[in-house]
Amino acid sequence: MPKMKTHRGAAKRFKVTGTGRIMRRKAFRAHLLEHKATRRTRRLGRPAEVTGGDRQHVQRLLGR
Repeated sequence: MPKMKTHRGAAKRFKVTGTGRIMRRKAFRAHLLEHKATRRTRRLGRPAEVTGGDRQHVQRLLGR
């Protein structure tokens, strides 16, 4: 049976930590930042963990 290929789009968007957690970027940080509070944009800059049903979906895309 052939090997499962990694979804290259997903590989660029998600990173797997050493402990196996899947990290993602938060939304609303790309543009139109002038009117958003500094505190909000700082918070949005931090990575977040993929949780719930999305975790299983992303794991499959990453071939894990």
